[in-house]
Amino acid sequence: MKKFEINTEITSYDGVEELSAPIRALMKKAIEAKSSAYAPYSKFRVGAAILLENGQIITGNNQENAAYPSGICAERVAVWHASSQYPNQQMKAIAIAASSASQQLSEPIAPCGACRQALSEYELKQGAKLPVYFMGEVGKVIGVQSVMDLLPMAFDKSFL
Repeated sequence: MKKFEINTEITSYDGVEELSAPIRALMKKAIEAKSSAYAPYSKFRVGAAILLENGQIITGNNQENAAYPSGICAERVAVWHASSQYPNQQMKAIAIAASSASQQLSEPIAPCGACRQALSEYELKQGAKLPVYFMGEVGKVIGVQSVMDLLPMAFDKSFL
């Protein structure tokens, strides 16, 4: 038997104002993107914004469906749009913001497992870390320097 340890470095910011100027601008775009989310069922809105190496910012938001499994999260909307429209551009960072009609979200809302897996695919594809920043509606922001910090031992093409 062999044991090993997985370490993740997480940075907690007291608020958006503590982020660097480029990441603060990216988070602002994520906050704006959530306002046009299609969330008539859950009333839980999520916006995502991806900064590309060319300076372009791609946004996405969650899109629900009455057949619940047919909906899609903001992070996957953004990453797939970025990949389809700018296939040769490296993704430099992603910011995610969430809000709920039923409560004020003051704790950071991390990407779901499916989004972590989708983001890990593109981090591996580009061969460079993709920093992830996420927040609720107000308060703290969490930042990690790699998707793999959120999904260690990810499933990838090497298993196929």
